[in-house]
Amino acid sequence: MPHPDADPGAALARLLEIMVRLRALDGCPWDQVQDFASIAPYTVEEAYEVADAIARGPDFPALLDELGDLLFQVVYHARMAEEAGHFGFAQVAEAISAKMIRRHPHVFGSSAARDTAAQTVAWEIQKASERAARAETGALAGIPPGLPALTRALKLTRRAARVGFDWPDAPAVLDKLEEEATELRAELPAMDRARQQDEVGDLFFVLVNLARKLDLDPETCLAAANAKFERRFSGVEARLAVRGLAPADVALPEMEAAWQAVKAAERG
Repeated sequence: MPHPDADPGAALARLLEIMVRLRALDGCPWDQVQDFASIAPYTVEEAYEVADAIARGPDFPALLDELGDLLFQVVYHARMAEEAGHFGFAQVAEAISAKMIRRHPHVFGSSAARDTAAQTVAWEIQKASERAARAETGALAGIPPGLPALTRALKLTRRAARVGFDWPDAPAVLDKLEEEATELRAELPAMDRARQQDEVGDLFFVLVNLARKLDLDPETCLAAANAKFERRFSGVEARLAVRGLAPADVALPEMEAAWQAVKAAERG
């Protein structure tokens, strides 16, 4: 376990030196041939592993490890950019420091606004200004297309809601959900996969809006549902295993009965 009083500057300098060594001509053959595109999937994966460690309690030993992996991804990309003559890690750190100072005038400037609502408004104004400086126009500009679909849908609809394009409340979104379900049902007999895909996408999109109206994160909702399904299905397998059976050995009604038994046991 690293010492809690370790010098952050020295620790970071060591990590940067390790990255240089890995990419050197006599370094690691695998690291030498990587580029931004090949490393990007690992960067996304490490971010998810950080989130997973937090969701597990947080699991602090795992979180320490995963944060290190994520930091290494930043160092990796910065090193490749430096090799190409674009920027280095110092510029990355300076850029985010300047951005945080710019976006927090109530902390680093003369503004006295301290309530959350005022800070949120100021944050969005600053972000809009930054997008304008990058010639990104429109309420939906600057939302990365590579985000997970649920997360991007949430960001898109939050932006649209800020300019008044929104349902009035959650019941209105539920009404829309029923409408979309009816439209999907109408498409089922035709077996037109393109139309079915379109309607299923609409259902997902409306569900994201429902989560937003209830102040819930759709990714968190779905992750919890995944975990619940995994837990309950494992319970079904365990119940069948007591009898020397697996799910493939029994018919659906028997699996459903075991599923309901697992649910009942969870509820006490």
